[in-house]
Amino acid sequence: MGNPEVWLRGPLPDILPWLQPVAHSLLQSREEVESTLPGLSAEQRWTREAGAASVGYHVRHAANSLDRLFTYARGEMLSETQLAVLGAEGQTPTPTQMMDVAALTEEFSRAIERALAQLRSTNEEILLEPRAVGRGRLPSTVIGLLFHGAEHTQRHVGQMVTTAKFVRASAVQSR
Repeated sequence: MGNPEVWLRGPLPDILPWLQPVAHSLLQSREEVESTLPGLSAEQRWTREAGAASVGYHVRHAANSLDRLFTYARGEMLSETQLAVLGAEGQTPTPTQMMDVAALTEEFSRAIERALAQLRSTNEEILLEPRAVGRGRLPSTVIGLLFHGAEHTQRHVGQMVTTAKFVRASAVQSR
């Protein structure tokens, strides 16, 4: 039997007790990306099986949306770069733009590391402070955004795992 899920391995150092579930979820997501992507060809990573979003889309969207949500949690608006990334997120990359497994995994891992650094520096006194989300300035709180960042990441990683199973099965059936 392998390691238990991250949340069953105990508290993480330097993370507030209130934010442990956020950190555990992000670390679990990283492990799932690292264990799912190897062995998928570039074509499999970007295939839209049955019209669903691709494996690569889910990984990149999870990383980029985590960055955006944690930006809002800091009380900042999105930068021009973040807005440009958001606008391009749904486009399937051309063959020359497709990242290899190592680069895609590294991009995701860097997003998780940035989020963990922000969690480590988050002061407990600000967790319930209001924060505005998006151009509509919809209401949230610091803890709401941090939690949603983790939940949203985990949701897309789950979709990535499922999509990877389908594209692998399709490759086997088409032989």
